[in-house]
Amino acid sequence: MKAFIYTGGNVWKEGVNERPAKDDLVIAADAGLVTARRFGVEPSIVLGDFDSLGEPDVPTETELIRVPAQKDDTDTQLAVRVSLERGAREIVIIGGLDGRLDHTLSTLAILEDLDRQHIHAYVTSGKNRARFLRNNSTLLPRGQFRYFSLIAADPVVKGVSIDGGKYPLKKAKLSRLNQFAVSNEIVGNCALIDVRRGGVWIVESND
Repeated sequence: MKAFIYTGGNVWKEGVNERPAKDDLVIAADAGLVTARRFGVEPSIVLGDFDSLGEPDVPTETELIRVPAQKDDTDTQLAVRVSLERGAREIVIIGGLDGRLDHTLSTLAILEDLDRQHIHAYVTSGKNRARFLRNNSTLLPRGQFRYFSLIAADPVVKGVSIDGGKYPLKKAKLSRLNQFAVSNEIVGNCALIDVRRGGVWIVESND
């Protein structure tokens, strides 16, 4: 099952092409209800402490999950947990990148944790899109984003190759303290990214 999680923060509507299908699980995390409705989407679950949203105005059939304002998890983390409990194996997070920096870093950590659980996931704000890759390869198609960057998550990431990029790499070593694989561009239809040892965030951007 695929889950869509709408969060608060800045979202560029024109840059988000992802839309939930009829059978997808749709969750709004607090002020993410406003984000979802901007896309004409009515979530099946609305959750959070509602410190940002206030008392939510939702249909009676919508499942409402209230949590205390003083809690360990962010609303996005809680939404991810509920998604997994409901059986999601793929998660798309809308928002969560272009607002508060602490929330952005927390969202990136969520991607790393989901990768560890073998859950396919990414987050997009319309102007930026991010996913996590560890000890694996992926094909990055040319599309709406002009740039892509590899951001090392570990102290050292080894065997990093990029084929199909303006700046190719061949079994390179990336360092968390020296992030040099930034602002690359796809020159053909796609780029093949391969990471032999370690983890990276793949960030696509238009900014």
